[in-house]
Amino acid sequence: MALLNFQETKKLLQKYKIPLCQTEISKSKEQAIKIAEKIGYPLVLKIAPLKIVHKTKINGVKTEIKNEKELKKAWDDLSKLKETEGILIQKMLSGREVILGIKKDPQLGMVLMFGLGGIFVEVLKDISFRICPVSKKQAEKMVKEIKGYPVLVNIKQIIEIIVNLSKLAQKQKKIKEIDLNPVIVNEKKALVVDAKIVV
Repeated sequence: MALLNFQETKKLLQKYKIPLCQTEISKSKEQAIKIAEKIGYPLVLKIAPLKIVHKTKINGVKTEIKNEKELKKAWDDLSKLKETEGILIQKMLSGREVILGIKKDPQLGMVLMFGLGGIFVEVLKDISFRICPVSKKQAEKMVKEIKGYPVLVNIKQIIEIIVNLSKLAQKQKKIKEIDLNPVIVNEKKALVVDAKIVV
């Protein structure tokens, strides 16, 4: 099993119209400062791992970076971590967290999962499943099935992401697993904040 790098992941999501929040990769502190000026504070910094790893478990994420001083400190802390292809810089978003995933099952083929993200996915296990391909109608049912449905907004865009993720999984035969966690959803948009694609 191998992990797609950031650029490969970004390209694949764009191809299938799965919206990624504004994210750039930096290889130096100077480059990070320039990117930060372009994107605007507050920011999130996170490592782009070269192998499969849970970023939060190794303190690979720094949130609520409000100025250049905080950016430099976060950069220094993250750059000590090994086996990264660089450091990702993202605009900090607010909204409800949802999670989407794909896993290749030996019997069923590609199985798609949707649920509330963040602590809810661990604690409540509030998730629904479908076997790909997933139609627009099935995607809508998936969203309405979870207990947390009443707290969600921008349902239309969530459904679009589910359908497009199903298309990606069907057409990209090498993929074994996709993890979009979290996807931040607010009144204006739904954007993938973190994506892991395993081939």
